[in-house]
Amino acid sequence: MRIFSINSGHDGSTAGVDASKQDLLFAYEAEKDSFPRNAPVNPDTLITAASWFDQIPDVLALSGWSSTGLDHVKSSGAGYFGVGDGSEVVGAQRFFGKVVDYYSSTHERSHIWATYAMSPFRQGEPCYVLVWEGSLGDFYEIDSDLKIHHLGRVMSNPGQKFSFLYALADPGFNPTNGSVRKGDAGKLMAASALGDASEIDQEAQNLIDQLLSDPTAIDRLQKDDFKSSAFHNIGIESQRFRDLAASYSEAIFSVFHDYAKVNLTKGLPLLISGGCGLNCDWNTRWRKSGLFRDVFVPPCTNDSGSAIGTAVDAMRHFTGKAKLDWTVYAGQPFCDDRSKMDYVTASELNLREVAAALNDGMIIGWAIGNCELGPRALGNRSILAAPFSTKTRDRLNGLKGRPISAPIAPVCLEEDVSKHFDWSGPSPYMLNFSKVTDPELRAVTHLDGSARVQTVTQDQNAMLYKLLQEFKAISGSGVLCNTSLNFQGAGFINKTSDLYTYARAAGLDGVVAGLSFYRFHRRSG
Repeated sequence: MRIFSINSGHDGSTAGVDASKQDLLFAYEAEKDSFPRNAPVNPDTLITAASWFDQIPDVLALSGWSSTGLDHVKSSGAGYFGVGDGSEVVGAQRFFGKVVDYYSSTHERSHIWATYAMSPFRQGEPCYVLVWEGSLGDFYEIDSDLKIHHLGRVMSNPGQKFSFLYALADPGFNPTNGSVRKGDAGKLMAASALGDASEIDQEAQNLIDQLLSDPTAIDRLQKDDFKSSAFHNIGIESQRFRDLAASYSEAIFSVFHDYAKVNLTKGLPLLISGGCGLNCDWNTRWRKSGLFRDVFVPPCTNDSGSAIGTAVDAMRHFTGKAKLDWTVYAGQPFCDDRSKMDYVTASELNLREVAAALNDGMIIGWAIGNCELGPRALGNRSILAAPFSTKTRDRLNGLKGRPISAPIAPVCLEEDVSKHFDWSGPSPYMLNFSKVTDPELRAVTHLDGSARVQTVTQDQNAMLYKLLQEFKAISGSGVLCNTSLNFQGAGFINKTSDLYTYARAAGLDGVVAGLSFYRFHRRSG
């Protein structure tokens, strides 16, 4: 049984699952291939996904969604909310001339089943699930019979509540364009890392109390309603704002932590899903909380994993199976669509040569194999550089169009991670913070001394692992700077033509694409 699943909302995606083998065949995200960030599914995504199937799939699955119009709510499939009765739609659908099984379940369920299926725990082992995102802030338990038990709503709209603070402080935010922006959550996370929660004043505490006075109330926060606040347009570089951001982040986490401490007492593993699962500080706090035997966050914890979750929900409905064999590199394959590049010296890929170039200070684009799942560059669509100099960090941020002090993530040999960071074991998806303990790694050390490290093994990503080994042999350190390979405001680059255009415009020194290493020359004149 082959299942073709579509998530039609923002962070649109498609997924294919072979239920007989419990294999994730692919998961293609609409923004990948240089489309706008958070884009819905487009024709390119559908056509690329369809090329996987040599015949019409057996099951067509639609991840539920709903959006608010001017005077009505428009739902797709089973809609957004619910895990009980009415949260699934089952029937038959004519699809390109063939009658196939049709399955749709809610967006809420898609988050639950995506993190469950991708987690390392065996089917039948009970788990807690936390879904926290723009609308949902709820805990669940999945029992040994795959029944979902809703344990309680802790907070409505936690993602929107969190993001709103950045919009409130930013003079550049136009409130007529909505209450929040998609990128504000990540920017607030970075700001909170530079703040001191113990330094907030009474005005800051009053604002936090106002924003979180009734956590489960469905608020549509509007910036204009807070014009009297001292933090309205205070500026995102203000230390007072950063201290507020740190305290606000702690306050939101504490609401969930305090609920879990009282109500989730079995010590089961915690599975996290939803956009708030990209908050590395919160993930690390859950890991250190001592409330759970283990904590798992999938790389596509945001809505990019919803097509996978609904495919798994369909598989569970039709076969009783709810676990997947999967790789994080199940995205679109790289497309070589350009036969010639000007002002370039091309050579066959030699990892020792690339490592030497990185050690000499070159910044290199790296596009090998299939795209990563989710929004983090995990070594197949990356910009790589040596990790030793703050000048490298500043140059990377400059070519990415980011603030000069923005953090640059490190990628590290897993067996060496405890030599450089206050961390032991795997961290393969860049979803936790750790303290940098190696003073030589200046380019990847954030201003608060932390880093969002990714660890790599031979089995996880053989090519990147070998490059890190070669770099260690030359420099003494198996660590590199790793940031995403993309145009500003777009998903990962996935074509040679786009890679060449970007590399020239951004000022990369070279790129690795497929099995070739290209060094760029400056244009004369």
